[in-house]
Amino acid sequence: MSRKLIEASRVLTEQLRPLDFSKASHVYLPTDYARVPHEKYLRKFGTGRKRVLMLGMNPGPWGMSQTGVPFGEIPAVRDWMGISGKVGKPEPEHPKRPITGFACERSEVSGRRLWGLFAERYPDPADFFADHFVSNYCPLVWMSETGANITPDKLPKSEMEPVEKACLEHLIKVIELMDPEFLIGVGAYAETKLKAAADAVGSQATLGKILHPSPASPAANRGWAEAATKQLKAQGVW
Repeated sequence: MSRKLIEASRVLTEQLRPLDFSKASHVYLPTDYARVPHEKYLRKFGTGRKRVLMLGMNPGPWGMSQTGVPFGEIPAVRDWMGISGKVGKPEPEHPKRPITGFACERSEVSGRRLWGLFAERYPDPADFFADHFVSNYCPLVWMSETGANITPDKLPKSEMEPVEKACLEHLIKVIELMDPEFLIGVGAYAETKLKAAADAVGSQATLGKILHPSPASPAANRGWAEAATKQLKAQGVW
């Protein structure tokens, strides 16, 4: 199955690479320049049917943008998952958002919280990934000239249509391959995408969500791990 996930990821990357975005001065596609660790993640952990598929939105600047792994906080990817590898450079690269791969010393707070909770509950990552998998809806990152993040809702609808089509098709493929019992959005946005994909494929999986671990969320800053654990238990996932 991991081979089919890799094939699907490469198809999505090829569909997204040529797209232009008028309001973004820089666009990063880590499934392209960080393909080596990204595909190691899929190959190592994307095997067999998964009971739980969790979905994030798109890469953070110091996580997946650097490692190619969803919510890819470097110590979690390198030390807990045991994944590393050569990471190239996006073209063009924004001077305020450098890509240094596993040499990056910045921390991705969302990833630190998410993977930190899973690593605490499952010290051996093989136990977590035996029936869980974490994916992202869209691998693109959009930036303004200042290096500020641009969210998809700020981009012209006409430019986002091919992105949405490609990302939804990819998510449908992932759901078909993994046949999960639970579809859990990391945040409300991801939950809506899971619902659209599940409806399209006729999945009978239970749909749910957990609080997004972003430091921009006041609720997440008041004890995200405890809140997410409570939500997962209440939904029957844990």
